Amino acid sequence: MTFTSDNVAVFLAVLDHGSFSAAARALRRVPSAVSMTIAHLEAELDLRLFDRSGREPKPTGAARALETDARRLAARLRALETTALALHAGLEQRLTLAVAPELLSANWSTPLATLAAEFPSLEVELRSGAQADLMRLLALGEVDLALVFERAELDDREAFQEFGQELLIAVIAPTHPLVAGAAPPRMEDLIYVRQIAVASRVGGSDPRLILSRDVWRTDSHLATLSLVRAGLGWAFLPRGLARPLIASGDLVAIAFDNISNELRLWVDLVWRADRPLGLGARRYVELIRARGQIPGRRN
Repeated sequence: MTFTSDNVAVFLAVLDHGSFSAAARALRRVPSAVSMTIAHLEAELDLRLFDRSGREPKPTGAARALETDARRLAARLRALETTALALHAGLEQRLTLAVAPELLSANWSTPLATLAAEFPSLEVELRSGAQADLMRLLALGEVDLALVFERAELDDREAFQEFGQELLIAVIAPTHPLVAGAAPPRMEDLIYVRQIAVASRVGGSDPRLILSRDVWRTDSHLATLSLVRAGLGWAFLPRGLARPLIASGDLVAIAFDNISNELRLWVDLVWRADRPLGLGARRYVELIRARGQIPGRRN
């Protein structure tokens, strides 16, 4: 084979450093080895790559024509070597991250940018659904990590890293009778107003997020938003998701007479304690942990 990782590296080193001796120093070789590698490459290609008539070799037009592809090949070879080393260290082929719908607007994607830079070959799959469904998928081994609200009870089969907090607010359509009156409603008035909630068909809803006796359940926040905007009920939505809709007048934050309109919940990144994480998943957990101390951290 004409081109190899070695002769491409030597060829580029001579181009970059301007002489066989300087290239040899950069590669930690003797000048004669560099000169011989270039000579063999020229013989195989039947092309003159460097003009040796002067004091230092000058790249020919053929060398310049090959330079771009040579650099591209060298970059791909480095990426291949990086991937091979990562696989040897335990890099999984795919990292599957599950995110509860209420948390889709949280800052969980920034660490993925770091992963993409460090492990270019790592495939990432994102899933979303009701928290009970995601925890079931985690138990079955179908997802590697799940970003969910703090569970009511600890499970010794699970390990977790604290992610932070999420603020949910109660919103409703501006034309809904609950907010159309002159007097502001009280929190307990929600018991008798239909609530739209993201919920699992199997595991139901998080009881901390259900206040009403009349509940319509959806499998996504998009469906929830559609129903709330149509005036069919109220919903708890992440503040980041609700804010632009409130600003546009599509929704209103319910101003209660007796309590503030917010529900603050802790968020955890969870994985199976009895299954080893791949290199990509471990790195993601490290990046979440490295975000540092969070104000109001729970004990």
